[in-house]
Parts: sequence; C-alpha cells; structure tokens
Amino acid sequence: MEVVDTAQIYSFAPIAAQTGFPVSPSEDAVFVTASQLQDIITRAIQPLQDEVETLKATVTRQDEKITALESTQETQADNQLIQLRLIHELREAIKKEPQPIQKDRGDILRALLAANGGKMLLKDARQKMHLIKPRFSELLTTMKDDIEIRPYHLKKNQKILVLK
Repeated sequence: MEVVDTAQIYSFAPIAAQTGFPVSPSEDAVFVTASQLQDIITRAIQPLQDEVETLKATVTRQDEKITALESTQETQADNQLIQLRLIHELREAIKKEPQPIQKDRGDILRALLAANGGKMLLKDARQKMHLIKPRFSELLTTMKDDIEIRPYHLKKNQKILVLK
C-alpha cells in the first residue's frame, strides 16, 4: 500500500475545509413545474406591483393638488390685478380737482383762519365748520397748497392750521 501524503489530499478539499470553517452541505437539485415557478414569480413581484400602484395614486393626488394650486394662483393674480386697479382709481380720485362744495368750504376755512390772525387750532376750525373728522381731513388734503399743518408748540398732540 502506498503512503499518501495528507497535504495532497487537503489540496483537493474545498477551501472552507482547509481553513477549518464548516462546509455547508450542497443543495439538492430542485425541480419546479411551470405553474409553481409562475406562482413564485407572482408572489415575488406582488409587493413591487402594490408599491407601483401606491406611487401612481400618489402622483394622481399630487397632480390634482397642483391643478388646484394653479387655479388658486390664477384667482389670486386676478384679485391682485383688481386691487391694483382700485388703488389706481383711488389715487386718481385724490389727484382730481376739489369738488365745488370743497371749494366753498376751502374759502370758508381761509376766511376763518384770516379772521383769527392766520392761525387756528385744527380742532377748533373743524368744530366751527361743523365737519366730521374724515370730511375735514379731505378738505385739508385738497388745500395743502394754501394751508400748512404744524404741531402746536404748547401741546404736541394738537395741531395748528397756518395760512401760507
């Protein structure tokens, strides 16, 4: 009988056996029918199909949201345009010449100030003319070329009207 060198035997063994690691048993051949293979594939891709359907639903919802937001943006743009037009109209209305009644009130205010030495408290002038605050403010804006409004030196919270 020949003596066989153990080193030669180990050289043919799997590497895992040479390193001392356990060798996993080889898998036996598995035979699967076509229907079984189809079933395995179906079960494997079903989660992916579910995920695709979920993503499609998400995309659809986002498309609807985008459409709604675009509609809202168009509405806001229209509203801003309307607001700008209204602001422009108000500015034009302010620039217009004073109405006849405002001219008469302006003449009365000038005469009232002249009768009081060219100066008068704003509050007293408004009361003597029997005007409400908004109307008196409108009158003063139309007369900004003729009348100056200054703070009263004795009481800073009061205003005084001065003829120019």
